[in-house]
Amino acid sequence: MRLIGNILWLLLAGLWLAIGYVVAGVVLCLTVIGIPFGVQSFKLAGYALAPFGRVVVDEGDRGSGCLTTVGNVLWIVLAGIWLAIGHVVTGLLLCLTIIGIPFGIANIKMAALALAPFGKTIVSLDDLEDSHRVVARMPAAMRPR
Repeated sequence: MRLIGNILWLLLAGLWLAIGYVVAGVVLCLTVIGIPFGVQSFKLAGYALAPFGRVVVDEGDRGSGCLTTVGNVLWIVLAGIWLAIGHVVTGLLLCLTIIGIPFGIANIKMAALALAPFGKTIVSLDDLEDSHRVVARMPAAMRPR
């Protein structure tokens, strides 16, 4: 089910969203100060290509602090707002069809990640531990049983 979900996702939304993240990452990496933001953008591009079978978790104590907050605020200003708008618009368009509803919901959930990615990590469902606090997960209809 993950494979089918990721293929449909890639065709319906993932490719274009990943391209947006890659473009943002390249632009952000043009300056030395922007490199950490560019690296984060490339990580999100990988998640945007194939999100099913993976979850977003809090980094816990390691992900909370002044640098994380400053990073998220700068991220929102530099790229986050535009990427989040892309997710919301894509999600609303996908929700216009019955097949697209789970993908639309997933897009809207990913908008929150696009706004504040610092302090969060993307892990495989296979690597998910009890100690992880899940922040975002794909709709139940697309998760394997």
